Amino acid sequence: MTTMPFTNDRASLSTYRCPDWFRDAKFGIWSHWGPQCVPGEDDWEALAPLLPGEHVDHILPGPGEWYARHMYVPGHRAYRHHLARFGHPSRHGWKDVIPHWKAERFDPERLAKRYAAAGARYLVSMAVHHDNFDLWESRHQTWNATCLGPRRDIVGAWRAAAQANGLRFGVSEHLSASYSWFQTSHGADQTGPLAGVAYDGADPAFQALYHPSLPCFTEHVASQWYTQDAAAHRRWEARMRDLIEQHDPDFLYTDGGIPFGTVGRDLMAWFYNRNQSRRGSLQAVYAYKDIGSGEFFPEGGVQDVERGGLDVISPLPWQTDTTLGGWFHWSGQHYRPTADIIHSLADIVSRNGNLLLNLPQRADGTLPPACDIFLDEMAGWMAVHGEAIHGTRPWHTAGEGPTPTAGGHFNEGTRYTAQDVRYTTSTDGRRLYVIALGCPQRELRLAAPVAYGHPLGRVRLVGSVESIAWRREGDHLVLPAPQRPPSDLAVAWCLEAGA
Repeated sequence: MTTMPFTNDRASLSTYRCPDWFRDAKFGIWSHWGPQCVPGEDDWEALAPLLPGEHVDHILPGPGEWYARHMYVPGHRAYRHHLARFGHPSRHGWKDVIPHWKAERFDPERLAKRYAAAGARYLVSMAVHHDNFDLWESRHQTWNATCLGPRRDIVGAWRAAAQANGLRFGVSEHLSASYSWFQTSHGADQTGPLAGVAYDGADPAFQALYHPSLPCFTEHVASQWYTQDAAAHRRWEARMRDLIEQHDPDFLYTDGGIPFGTVGRDLMAWFYNRNQSRRGSLQAVYAYKDIGSGEFFPEGGVQDVERGGLDVISPLPWQTDTTLGGWFHWSGQHYRPTADIIHSLADIVSRNGNLLLNLPQRADGTLPPACDIFLDEMAGWMAVHGEAIHGTRPWHTAGEGPTPTAGGHFNEGTRYTAQDVRYTTSTDGRRLYVIALGCPQRELRLAAPVAYGHPLGRVRLVGSVESIAWRREGDHLVLPAPQRPPSDLAVAWCLEAGA
């Protein structure tokens, strides 16, 4: 069933309704991957060790995160690395790093198959990061992956693999912030033997990669996340339309608010209308944030919360985006344990959200061992417990237990206990799932299920034939600790309505 065509008016876009496929999917995997993973293969402790008093950034913990920007910031660890590995940025800049990204062992079909087995229902390919390098055969950007580096349409390869494995396909764009983000490439050293010698970003021959210099640019002014330059707005829109026309995604992510006023809303309306026309009903999801520059009104699409979440049940579907390790692979990085991801997923789903998880890939396209371990463990858990996640809806309360959930961006890392539970329900409301964020060693005393709303028929431990000797004690439902739990990462009970 189609609706009236959308216009770029905020009131029109606010009539958007999130499609059921996204509400049912709950879990997606993201390939946040590109040439900025090249420096991650190096021994940073040898090339650019931390200086006394220098600390790791909690938001960009990897030494190579935002490498293309920070290599032009004198004194930054990425700048020191670049000097040691590639040379001075006045002579050897980001353009000289890109060819080192070969993706020679990239096997998207194999990866997509494993992602589907791990419970992912959508796969997202980064299409262009802030480094302004397109990962498809771009009609408007010669600096792209079919001309340099892999010499392959990375986005197209991911799309084919997603479709072959029954996954919805999406793309992420970070270009909207690139025009300001990359202005560091137009600077110069203030001291040293090359003081005053412009970095290669100032060379007109490479303007297509580094963008024109923006007047009155102030690096630390938050409003500069999105440029006010109208020509840049038009270039962004042309490249986004090209991306969508070539690869026909159902999901589009912008790393910030809706960019560039009416230009961004024009693209939203066109994306929705095009998708609706091609699919017969609206299947498009546009995810964007309430931080940074740009517009945000939650009714117009899907709210994305970066490396955090919500501490309430949202009436509208939303999404957390985060990563298993760093945003880009680098040797020696810390990876989150699988239990942490499962607990986050259950909490997010209980609040009407989805989890989009990045798995950092090496420069050659393969996964580091920690990602392989995660996929195996996640596949095992989802094969048993997926019914408590996929296709569910939030209940009237998200959960209960001793540990409060922190809300907001960049506020992940809550450590739950096995006495913390989260609730999800079947769409007809006749099955209530109780997901323990761990494997309880003692009984659970739960207040909320007493107000289930249906006569309680039976209780079963998901994935087990174990008989459950549940009981009611006053205002509580008491569930015994599992004797033979199907998982030590998290367990779930299904409370089925009686006649």
